[in-house]
Amino acid sequence: MLIFLETERLVLRQFNPHDADLLVELDGDPRVMRYITGGAPTPRGEIESDYLPAFLGYYRRFPGYGFWAAVEKSTGDFLGWFHFRPAPGDPPDQPELGYRLRCEAWGKGYATEGSRALIAKGFAEFGVQRVVAQTMAVNTASRRVMEKSGMRLVRSFVADWPVSIPGDEHGDVEYAISRSEWELNPAGASQGRPWVR
Repeated sequence: MLIFLETERLVLRQFNPHDADLLVELDGDPRVMRYITGGAPTPRGEIESDYLPAFLGYYRRFPGYGFWAAVEKSTGDFLGWFHFRPAPGDPPDQPELGYRLRCEAWGKGYATEGSRALIAKGFAEFGVQRVVAQTMAVNTASRRVMEKSGMRLVRSFVADWPVSIPGDEHGDVEYAISRSEWELNPAGASQGRPWVR
């Protein structure tokens, strides 16, 4: 298992070719997919031929960036994933933060814990200048994670999504934190020591 980082309760590790079942289960929960596809699952064939190969490809092309399987330390259970990588067209020193966790992990602070650790690692080790994150305006839980991670609302916008889902009429929001903002209060943004290794 290739570990990217550890927090107090989480291990973020690289995905491997045998993780398709975990992703199928995650994307098969309509509650998890509510703000992504309106609840529709991601087909197994798409995960095996598109998503998982893309996850694995990041590790070869962009050291330090990619998609990371989130595992609960105390149980070894797969909780979901985080991504930390530049969005298409963005500069390499401006990664986008994202997360997708199983419902069983909601409301326990895991999303905030992993997000803070990734933000801190990016600024402290990778020369990141700005971290961004986006979600639907109505996704209040995801917005709270961004705010608790030290990010601030920088804009509202309307994205051109291929499929209309309930709530997208309210648009989307982008949050961000800059290096200078993080340096003013790195302990507050990361709750102390952000990672074990």
